[in-house]
Amino acid sequence: MNIFYHENTKTFHLTNGQISYLMKVLPNGCLGQLYFGRALHDRENFDHLLETKHRPMTSYVFEGNKLFSLEHCKQEYPVYGSTDFRHPAIELLQPNGSRLTDFTYDSHTISFGKPALKGLPAIYCESDEEAQTLTICLRDRLLEVCLYLHYTIFADYPALARSVYIENRGSQDLHLTTAMSLSLDLPDSQYEFVHFSGAWSRERYTKIRTLEQGIQSVESTRGHSSHNHNPFIMLRRQGTDEQAGEALGFSLIYSGNFLAQVEVDTWDTSRVLLGINPFGFDWKLSPGESFQTPEAVMVYSCQGMGSLSRAFHKLYRTRLARGMWRDQPRPILLNNWEATYFDFTEDKLVSIAQAAKQDGVELFVLDDGWFGARSNDKAGLGDWVANPKRLPGGITRLAQRIEELGIKFGLWFEPEMVNKDSDLYRSHPDWILKTPNRSSSHGRNQYVLDFSRPEVVDAVYAMMSKILSEAKVSYIKWDMNRSITECYSTALSPDRQGEVFHRYILGVYDLYSRLNAKFPHVLFESCASGGGRFDPGMLCYAPQAWVSDDSDAVERLKIQYGTSFCYPISSMGAHVSAVPNHQINRTTPLSTRANVACFGAFGYELDLNQLTLEEREQVREQIKFVKQYRLVLQYGDFYRLKSPFEGTVTAWMSVSPDKRTALVGWYKTLNQVNGPYQRIKLQGLNPKLSYCIDGNISCFGDELMYSGLITTDSSAGEQQPGEKAACDFDSHIFVLQALS
Repeated sequence: MNIFYHENTKTFHLTNGQISYLMKVLPNGCLGQLYFGRALHDRENFDHLLETKHRPMTSYVFEGNKLFSLEHCKQEYPVYGSTDFRHPAIELLQPNGSRLTDFTYDSHTISFGKPALKGLPAIYCESDEEAQTLTICLRDRLLEVCLYLHYTIFADYPALARSVYIENRGSQDLHLTTAMSLSLDLPDSQYEFVHFSGAWSRERYTKIRTLEQGIQSVESTRGHSSHNHNPFIMLRRQGTDEQAGEALGFSLIYSGNFLAQVEVDTWDTSRVLLGINPFGFDWKLSPGESFQTPEAVMVYSCQGMGSLSRAFHKLYRTRLARGMWRDQPRPILLNNWEATYFDFTEDKLVSIAQAAKQDGVELFVLDDGWFGARSNDKAGLGDWVANPKRLPGGITRLAQRIEELGIKFGLWFEPEMVNKDSDLYRSHPDWILKTPNRSSSHGRNQYVLDFSRPEVVDAVYAMMSKILSEAKVSYIKWDMNRSITECYSTALSPDRQGEVFHRYILGVYDLYSRLNAKFPHVLFESCASGGGRFDPGMLCYAPQAWVSDDSDAVERLKIQYGTSFCYPISSMGAHVSAVPNHQINRTTPLSTRANVACFGAFGYELDLNQLTLEEREQVREQIKFVKQYRLVLQYGDFYRLKSPFEGTVTAWMSVSPDKRTALVGWYKTLNQVNGPYQRIKLQGLNPKLSYCIDGNISCFGDELMYSGLITTDSSAGEQQPGEKAACDFDSHIFVLQALS
């Protein structure tokens, strides 16, 4: 791990033996991009990578020089309007109406470790030896604005973390209207653009399109990262698969409005931009004020998409998630929502928890409906006090009764929202986001609290803190069930309304941080109507998230598969729910529901008292299995084997760090008649070890990886007596254990 600076050529080289990142100061003082990819030998001069040509209809920086134009240079943090006509990384509106800026090299520092970002989630280091950070100061000498570009390279990851700190040292009020966390100019466009999009209950489906001249982008303008698009994209070379080929991953550690954009010019140069969405963003920078962008992470792989994903998994699991739950196996939980909805009493909840305890569940979670006047979704939000009619002893007594059963107790909150039919709203009607003299839209009969205001965050913190201090609560499910409309804060002046979306997210982070600090034993799970805020920003405070409100096993194959491209398996809340499924009305075998959910933070979303004795026994065996193997399932190296987007069979696997234990999930959505023989080539095994498969046949790792694991079932040919019948929505977990 080294950061080199070559004074003679003004070249920076960040490398760790896995990747190299090269930049240099250009002839006009701006910072140019030279290379990002597989590690290169260091040398003093990489100037040959900076190509210039005279082109007609081009504007040039220096009079008399027909070679140097920013339109045809790869740049590090570009601006618009001074010979570059592509979208910029930064834009500042000045009092005279100009948006033109000129940021040139001023200085740089190289330090060990990685600084924290105030008020924002970010990657961290546990020792200075884990990383080095380069900070380059660029300055606009007319405006006296400084940009501090931060680059952190890690010893053990093919990754760079990037962010920008912007400081107004001048004498004028400025308006920051664009401030990207990352800009990267690539020398060609021979990539496929991979993103993860969908909607409520079908989040993070894999979408692939070939880069073309023009702009390809995904974004959110909803106030949260959204179900619709995710702040993670990949660029991959054509032909790249899970095991081979070049791929670049770009991830934003942020939970609000974002933009992930690739602009291909007509000379096939590709510009990647990632950061806060400029749409509606306007941050006032008065003299002496500053702005910190969220952090972006870039990962490079020359060994396919699987290697890229595993780098993200390990980095985010161990150096973004934090606290006592970072490395601990996730407790097996049962959530009462689909079992009862709003129809429950204290005794009914205890009876559900008793059954859960009998079957091996470790945590009972009370979902929506326990507070205020909450008998439906039209009232009570914002009044975080137990409803005495439903819970006469409050949360304190219920939690005590659950704990006395021998399991832990968890609780649902939706702290960012309020119903108009609530004491909180009646006392503070000005605390919601609303535009003066305009009607206010609702979603799920609720309104968004103005978390850009510290007093609002303080009030919610006080209510939540009181409950968590008085009751034995071990888990919080933090929900958020609508996007932001009428985004206006009555607490901010008109010239600062463009700050509300970002200030809102900072308020959410502040509340999370304070609760994490005061209640470090509590496991937080983030939720936003399911997967509407499944992003790295949330992962910093809540090490697991509810992947989707769609708990159907077949749909979850696609959702969890797509999510796995960036996010660790330990972060995916995945539950077994009742059938017919409440979202899609599909009936799937209990075994398949568990076989999908066990590759995640495992739990149940039903009343076990409603199952048959045979089903209850299946549940007990499922829980025993997950307890035995959850360290491998949740923290092993994850490999995608067959995509649910490409056929009727899906397969994936997790392998223990020592490669002695592996679990292979195999899923078939539709059965066949007289079908072919089937096998799957495994990954990640030790080729020299012999593995016992399901306690029976043994094969060496090389055979399982290069020849394949036989998965043929009774659908191949005619079913014989005694042979297990194949069916729709079938599945199996193969357990591979190395022989000593």
